This record gives sequence, C-alpha cells and structure tokens, in this order.
Amino acid sequence: MKLTGAQIFFECLKRENVEVIFGFPGGAVIDIYHEMPKHDIRHILVRHEQGAAHMADGYARATGKVGVCLVTSGPGATNTVTGIATAYMDSVPMVVFTGQVPTALIGNDAFQEVDIVGITRPCTKHNYLVKDVRDLARVIREAFYLASTGRPGPVLVDLPKDVIQASTEFRYPRKVQLPGYRPTVEPHTGQINRAWELLKKAKRPVIYAGGGVIISSAHQELTQLAEALQAPVTTTLMGLGGFPAVVRNAKGEREMHPLWLGMLGMHGTFRANMAVQNCDVLFAVGARFDDRVTGKIDGFAPKAKIVHIDVDPTSISKNVLVDIPIVGDCKAALRKLNEIAKKDPIENVTETRAPWLDQIRQWRETYPLAYKKEGNGIKPQYVVEKIFELADENAIITTEVGQNQMWTAQYYHFAKPRTLLTSGGLGTMGYGLPAAIGAQAAFPDRLVIDVAGDGSIQMNIQEMITAVCHDLPVKVAILNNRFLGMVRQWQELFYEKNYCATCLDASPDFVRLAEAYGAVGLRAKTMEEVEPVLREALSIRKPVLMDFWVSPEEGVYPMVPAGKNISEMLLV
Repeated sequence: MKLTGAQIFFECLKRENVEVIFGFPGGAVIDIYHEMPKHDIRHILVRHEQGAAHMADGYARATGKVGVCLVTSGPGATNTVTGIATAYMDSVPMVVFTGQVPTALIGNDAFQEVDIVGITRPCTKHNYLVKDVRDLARVIREAFYLASTGRPGPVLVDLPKDVIQASTEFRYPRKVQLPGYRPTVEPHTGQINRAWELLKKAKRPVIYAGGGVIISSAHQELTQLAEALQAPVTTTLMGLGGFPAVVRNAKGEREMHPLWLGMLGMHGTFRANMAVQNCDVLFAVGARFDDRVTGKIDGFAPKAKIVHIDVDPTSISKNVLVDIPIVGDCKAALRKLNEIAKKDPIENVTETRAPWLDQIRQWRETYPLAYKKEGNGIKPQYVVEKIFELADENAIITTEVGQNQMWTAQYYHFAKPRTLLTSGGLGTMGYGLPAAIGAQAAFPDRLVIDVAGDGSIQMNIQEMITAVCHDLPVKVAILNNRFLGMVRQWQELFYEKNYCATCLDASPDFVRLAEAYGAVGLRAKTMEEVEPVLREALSIRKPVLMDFWVSPEEGVYPMVPAGKNISEMLLV
C-alpha cells in the first residue's frame, strides 16, 4: 500500500515509540499537520520554535529518550538553531524535523527558503535533506539511531514540501547500516586492568564524573565503585545527580554522602577543587575537561596520573593529556571495574583512605559553602535551600543560565540522575522554562521547578502560555536581582564596577505577567515570605511564577578568576 510522505512520517514515529512532538506549524509542513489528528501522538504547540527545541531537549534529558520537534521552513528552522546547539554541546538525543520549500525551488531564494542543513552542520551530530520520498523511512530510522547511540546528539531532517506530498510504498528498515559509524561501546580489557592497578595503588584518588555517567545510566555503577575504592567523588555541572549528594539515614532523614565533594571548577566547592589539585590519581568518567572545570590547564591536577573513560574518542586528551585512555561506554567500563573490584578487593581500604578523607573533611569544615545572611533583601542561596527542603528526590529542577544556575548547582543537593536539566556547554539563557515544560510533558505527576533569573526568564517567557494551555503545572522561581547578575559580578570584580548594560530596573511586574498568561503569580520581598510562597506554589496544580526579590549585588562564591588555577579561589 502506498503512503504519502506525511503518512510515512507518522508511521516512522510510531515505530520509534515517539509519544510527544513539540512544534509550530507553517506552510512547508502543513501536510504533516493535516495528517496529525489521525495519529495517536501528542502535539504540544509552542509559541516560538526555540522553545520547541528546548522542550524536546528537556524531554530527552528527563527521560533518556529521543526528543522530537517539528517546525516549518525558513525562520521556523533558523529559530531552532540555538536549541540545536544547546543539545549538541550537552550530548542530548534529539531529532529536529524542519520543513523545506519544494525540491525544484531549492537554491532559487524561494519564499521562506534557507539552507538549514548548511547552517546546522557545525552543531548537529548529522543532518539530512530528503530529496526522494522513497528515502524518507530510511532517513528517519537512521536519524533516531544516530541521535541515540554512541555519544548522543541532535540530528536534523529537512523535509521538502513535495517529498511530504509524494507517495511510495512504505517499508521501515529493521536494521541500520551506516558504513564508518560504529561507536566503541565495550572498553578495552587491557586498559581497564591498567586503570584498576593504578586505582589500587592510589593514596589520594578522586573520581571526577561528568554528564556521560547520566547519559549512559551508569550512576549505580559509579556509586558502587566509589564506595569500593572509598574514593571521594566530584562532578561537573552536567554530572550533578550522577552520584548521590545526599542519602537517607536510618531515621529517613537526608544527609550528605560521606564521599561527596560537590561540584568542581570555576564555582566549585573549596574541598572539590583542593582535592583535585592534590590527588595522586584522577579517575575521569564521562567528562570532557571543560575550561570551566580545569581553569588554567597547565596547572590542573598537577600531582595526578589521569584515567579517562569516554565513548567519544575525540574527547580524550583533547584538552588535558591523560595517562590511561579508555574508549567505551561509561556503564560498560564501570561495570567491568566493579567486577574486578569484587575479585581483587583493596586490602584495608578504609584505613588506607582515612588520611585522605580526613584531609577532605578538614577542608569541608574550614571552608564550607556559605553566604552572608545579613543585609537587605532575600538571599538567593536561601531560596534554593528552601526549594531543596520542600522538594523530594524525584523533583526535576531546570535552570536558566547565570548566577541562578550556579546557586542551584551549589545549594540544591541532587540525589538522582536526570533531575537537573541545565544548559552546560552553550550556556543558553532562556533554556529553563521550555526545558521544564518538556520534562513536565514527560512526567505530568512529578514536581518540575525552573530556577530562573529575571534576565534569562524573559528570553522565552512566552512559553508560559504553552504550559497553561497544555495543563503542565511547572513552577518558576525567579531570583529577581534586577541585574544580569553574572555579568554584573564580573563587572564588580574585574571592571571597576562599571555596570554597563547589566541593570534591569525596567523589568515587568512578573506577578501580573503570570496572571496575564493565565498562570498564578506570587511574590516574596522578605526572607520570612520565602517559605510560605514556596509552599503555596507547590500546593497549586497550575503553572506558577514566583518573584523573589533577592539582594541585587549578591555574588556566586567560590569563584576562580579567568586564567587562574582552580585552587586560586575567591571566597565569600
């Protein structure tokens, strides 16, 4: 039986178990939208195509599945580029379908024509321009396979209007055959053995975990290995939740895991940065030695032998030379190391590690994460602490980018993977609200909170109506300091307090704006009002926007200045 390209599109998505599409219609994809009501796939209508890309991203990060968005040609396609680049930098599995003018008009500067394949080539794992309807099913099959295997990433499929309208016999490929694309999943046994021997002999080991641990669902294996080694663990921003920062004690109360160091890097904890700078073995897993982590590269982990596990061979020794490279999936590699640890346990490991753990405990007690609680206005760190107190381990937290993001990373203690959704590599302001909507669409009964800044939230505030219309009860906590806070902090410290273009005194009344969208607006101006506002917001089964008037010139500390070693921190 022959099917149109639009019909094939939905048949393919069914076979890929797609449950929801985030999209915005237009002339180039109108045939797909005409077909859509006949199929049992949920469509969430966004208000801007960038929002669609971030929602698909948030859905993917929260679930581990491939996120899907659908937009029209020209500006519809180009509006997704920031979202695509965000997903690319953070290795998020996503398939972006864009409409295109008919094939006969490509290259003629037709209405709403743009070379989206060319534009996105640097920020997609792969992309396609489908020129023949007979190739459509194969291309979609390949797109989902590429997006979700190896190092995940976004794949774009460009769909000319005549291809969508044309008909052909539908055959969905059972297998994907891509010559030259064979990601290494199983790590080399010899390298695993070398790594274990190094870890056994270590006196001051540190495990440094990144987002790859979460992507590969290797959190349990990581915790098992850390406890077997009695090795302290630090993570990148993207790795938060990959190791439990908090655990439940015998009374059911939450307390810090004894091996947890906190995040490392530019705004990392004192103990994490000092541990990395003084360790003798640094065991890096699923991380890419980003500049925000390493600081001055030639001064990073100067005393350590480095083991690096990553599924992407191009990430190994790209920024920092390592001693034992291991190419493979994090979960597979950690599983093998745990098997060895059972057969060849470290003798007296608790006693062996005691001096090192005592040193870390001393660093934690001497220089804990802290902030000055006196002064005018609400302390933003206090808001994050209260959100943590009132939420459970299953709550999903998204952030915008800037100070709000770093305070969340520091003061919210993530116990489970896929509970922090944030733009790490690209640092995309405006990410948090649409990502929260994507996560809420995946998990309608879980608490989803976007911790935002008053600058970032305005970049995609229009998606509040998307949440309202689709009954997605996301909560937004705006840390409103009337500044572009992180840039202002740099201006304060390094640019003679010349607050050029960072003051946001003309921001809208966020409570009234929320109400205009049909959401609930709440405001707190004093520390005493913070908890009641949060409790009220969490009790309402509707989108809620909370406006917390925080101290305007509060900074994020510790902070490593640009060009310094990560041990050279500015403290409170």
